[in-house]
Amino acid sequence: MPRIGSLGHVGIHVTDMERSKAFYRDILGLHINDEQPHICFMSAQERTVEHHEFVLMPGRTEGQVVQQISFRCPTLQDVRDFHKRFLENDVRINRTITHGNAIACYFQDPDGNQVEVYWPNPRALDWPQPFGRPVDLQHETDDELMSAHLREPAPAAP
Repeated sequence: MPRIGSLGHVGIHVTDMERSKAFYRDILGLHINDEQPHICFMSAQERTVEHHEFVLMPGRTEGQVVQQISFRCPTLQDVRDFHKRFLENDVRINRTITHGNAIACYFQDPDGNQVEVYWPNPRALDWPQPFGRPVDLQHETDDELMSAHLREPAPAAP
């Protein structure tokens, strides 16, 4: 049976990015590890330890607070096994993707919340974000999955 190792990160939608970044940075002491105008990746850890534990995104509306909940898996095989389990149980899969620094499967829980299971890719733990390229968890080998991000140039660091 596939395993969840830990809660990886949570993303929320906010009404004011600058106000929220200042709060989480200046009041709670989180580090901004990567950001673009539409997304801010934050962590209590240095980027080399954990790319992000918390994500801010604009677009908060009534009833739209959670952007996603992400769970870290101990192995890539766990992500593959969850993907297979989701298919077998008619769980809606949104996408399977490499972020360079992780390989992930995004899906919806029964209430329509976006959830992610992912495994951090040791070949590219500091790959700049945001980045995403679709992958095929059913047919690509582990080596192909871990190297998929290398087919495109690294995004510019913030």
